[in-house]
Amino acid sequence: MTTEKKMTNKKTEKVATPIEAPIFSMEGKKVGSIALPVSIFGAPWRSDLVHQVTTAMQANLRQNRAHTKDRSEVSGGGKKPWAQKGTGQARHSSTRSPIWRHGGTTFGPRSERDYSEKINKKMRTQALLSVLSQKAKDGEILFVDQFAFTEPKTAKAKSALANLAKGAGAEKLVAKKKNAALFAMASYDANTIKSFSNFGNVMTEEVRNLNPLEIMTHKYLIIEKPEEALKTLATRVGSK
Repeated sequence: MTTEKKMTNKKTEKVATPIEAPIFSMEGKKVGSIALPVSIFGAPWRSDLVHQVTTAMQANLRQNRAHTKDRSEVSGGGKKPWAQKGTGQARHSSTRSPIWRHGGTTFGPRSERDYSEKINKKMRTQALLSVLSQKAKDGEILFVDQFAFTEPKTAKAKSALANLAKGAGAEKLVAKKKNAALFAMASYDANTIKSFSNFGNVMTEEVRNLNPLEIMTHKYLIIEKPEEALKTLATRVGSK
């Protein structure tokens, strides 16, 4: 008798290792580290999807202001300018015709046009994960244990950014004049928002409201209270 051996081919799966990211204090000192979950920060870069989602978001933000008047909206022209026949001139019914001076506009921009585009929930989620993962790989996500402001203070916020830039080696955080950082708060804090409101290169937002367009617009993403923020992100993207 011949014995048959059943060979099982096992595919070796590459398990992505979590990225270790340092946590800084308001003074710019390293106070700990956190392992970034692969389910959120381990997604591949998908330029086509990110481009589709971000351009759709920009279209949804577009306000249609341009509006031209057609021949039914311009004033005047209620009377026929001259008789149909006998004058030797071309016939005209109204001075509101587009070929007349001060007449209506033909095929001009109208405010009724809708530029909005639909974005599926899965597309938005995958684009967010892709952008977060790429930012983490590029070292452009900074974690801060807490920004504590007992009252709105621009000077204190400026000092905290300078300390963080020095401690994390992120010079562009203070040197970049526009879109330097997006500060993501774990929860709403009026004092923090008011403290950064005078900065032209910093934008504040809650973690639960993060979107790919705002993250890509800014050079750095600063996340406050990492553990609480990551739980919020995990709930939002549906990861366990």
